[in-house]
Amino acid sequence: MHDGLDQAAGLRRLLVANQTRLITIAAGKSGVGRTSLTLNLADALARSGKDVLVLDENLSPNNLSDRLMLSTPRDLFDVAQGRCTVQQAIAHVQGFAVMSSARAMRALGDMAEYDQQRFEQALTDASSGADVMLVDAALLGGPAVVSSSLATGVTLLVVVDATVSGITESYGLIKRLAVENAKLQFEIVVNKVANAQEAQTVFENMAKVARRHLAAHLEYMGYIPNDAKLARANQLGRAVVDAFPNAASAQAFLALSQRLLGMPPEKAEGTGVSVMVKSLLRQMRYGELAQVVN
Repeated sequence: MHDGLDQAAGLRRLLVANQTRLITIAAGKSGVGRTSLTLNLADALARSGKDVLVLDENLSPNNLSDRLMLSTPRDLFDVAQGRCTVQQAIAHVQGFAVMSSARAMRALGDMAEYDQQRFEQALTDASSGADVMLVDAALLGGPAVVSSSLATGVTLLVVVDATVSGITESYGLIKRLAVENAKLQFEIVVNKVANAQEAQTVFENMAKVARRHLAAHLEYMGYIPNDAKLARANQLGRAVVDAFPNAASAQAFLALSQRLLGMPPEKAEGTGVSVMVKSLLRQMRYGELAQVVN
């Protein structure tokens, strides 16, 4: 009996270890550096030996594909519609893979049940073999926006900058997700700051208010300093770790990647692409019912 329990525990650990970690990168407003952070974090994770897939929920212009100067005629929507294979919709660049999910996410609520199942299968196939799936999340500009940041089963990394509007809008995002989506755990990275002290002050003020009014827990994951080398790398369509590996921002992204990888794994039954998709579909069905009742 004891040997059987040990084997079962070992199998559970193996399932968790082999599961793709889903990290959604979100922001309360545009201009805080969400897409830049996604690009640079993907590169840093790939340099740690991880197989990384990036899903881009944003349409052109200025989305991740535009930033990387990628030509991607096919996307997740085409895969879900059976128009191409997963591999035909994925672009490989700088050591990681990128696939656009913007059209698919916008069409998800209008898909027939069969097409929704194909969407789930397409996303499952795309993430198969990936150690980490990063999502450059669409801004939640209204109730009609569908994003993985609304789903359960994902780690939510919120990008905050030190401006008044940046802090206010970031808190607004956290409040919405806590009140409407019952999310109580948020990982925070502070972007575009002068030093660690400034970043820590921004974080502690947000965390204090979130605990008091939302019962939400904010976890500090670090900061990305203001860095001319990062701005130049963005102009070149490259990750700063690749273009300027000794830059302060490059070292910050490497440190952030290690903190994320060092987080304790989620329970295997509570995470994964299937959990994420089913969570989104359930929320959309509830939303439609609520509109009918009202």
